[in-house]
Amino acid sequence: MFDLDKWQEILGTMRRNKLRTFLTAFGVFWGIFMLVLLLGAGKGIENGIWKEFGGGALNSLFVGAGKTSLPWQGMKPGREIKFANDDLAAIRQQVDGVELLGSRNRLYGEYTIINGTKNGSYQVFGASAEFFQLNGEKLMRGRLLNPLDGVEQRKVMLLGEKVHKVLFGDSSGIGKYVQVKGVFFKVVGTFTSTGNNGRNEERAFVPFSTFQTTFNQYNQVQNFVMSSRKGTPVKVLEEQVRLLMARRHKFDPADKQAIYLENNEEEVQRFEGLFTGIKLFVSVIGVLTLVAGVVGVSNIMLIIVQERTREIGVRKALGATPWSIVSMIVQESVVITSVSGYLGLLAGVALLDAARYALEQAGGTTSYFDHPEVNIGVALSATALLVVAGAIAGLVPAMKAANVKPIEALRAD
Repeated sequence: MFDLDKWQEILGTMRRNKLRTFLTAFGVFWGIFMLVLLLGAGKGIENGIWKEFGGGALNSLFVGAGKTSLPWQGMKPGREIKFANDDLAAIRQQVDGVELLGSRNRLYGEYTIINGTKNGSYQVFGASAEFFQLNGEKLMRGRLLNPLDGVEQRKVMLLGEKVHKVLFGDSSGIGKYVQVKGVFFKVVGTFTSTGNNGRNEERAFVPFSTFQTTFNQYNQVQNFVMSSRKGTPVKVLEEQVRLLMARRHKFDPADKQAIYLENNEEEVQRFEGLFTGIKLFVSVIGVLTLVAGVVGVSNIMLIIVQERTREIGVRKALGATPWSIVSMIVQESVVITSVSGYLGLLAGVALLDAARYALEQAGGTTSYFDHPEVNIGVALSATALLVVAGAIAGLVPAMKAANVKPIEALRAD
């Protein structure tokens, strides 16, 4: 049952001891505030790193050609490795565990893409249909490139969202034609991409086979990417690809510069280890925050009991029950911890929202940090736990006060 007199007395006690109440409340406020900020910052780092992956396949292996750095079977180092269509066919036939295999070439430098009187200089790539499933481009309108585009060597083009904006503005470019190096391509779709801070949207793609024949890169493959089947580690593919390419292109399998292998699965595992460390760090800070809050509240409650010893004696002499004394002290502890903890939670969430808004206004250009946020359930649980801990901290001195004999309390100075 709600006891108005008791609550008025608690508030009156807090008003008479403003500094003491403020210092206790500030300790709880600051602990929850910092906990929320740490949780939000950790999540922001995690979101930013996952954003850099761009939504691509996490079990993927990117392969690029390089130059030999070691001699091999009488051949000098410095030879340039060049992949061909036959290498892709060999991988499909001889490398176990490959699920998808996509290829990509590009025109070196930036080329002007023209739509009537509008134009812009962008990177132009040729890519197979499988490449988009592995690299993470997301369709915005129209369609992506499909296998039939490559089989029939269709002159179609997929535009990044930023390219489309420059060439067509707010109108749709689907079905219209653009020109690159005097060759016309029909726009079939646009895409967006979160990877590379959005710079991937400043690209245009045509079917891989069309690219090879149109831009005089017949039988040339600059890069390719593959994903592993479920249960097959990407490291297994990496070892097989290195040995196969070494055999086909005659270089030392130990030569790390002959071909470049980027194992996304290993990157993911490294980052997951980082995230685990961050979460562990935040958890330790959270526990220390709770301990500090409990110690602070407990100390203040002990001081309150000592200061009000005579008052407690008078209350007991007038017939106050032990429970009424215990509840009065515990309620004061709960009020301080719950109000200050809730304010700390609000302040932390507000600051994270402000940081998120600032990042959005800046265009999300900050690398490896994006959309800082906090799991409200976790933050509320920490606050509730701190309130409960504060109540327990107040319970100990309250029980001590309730057991004081009235005559001894009245004799206290």
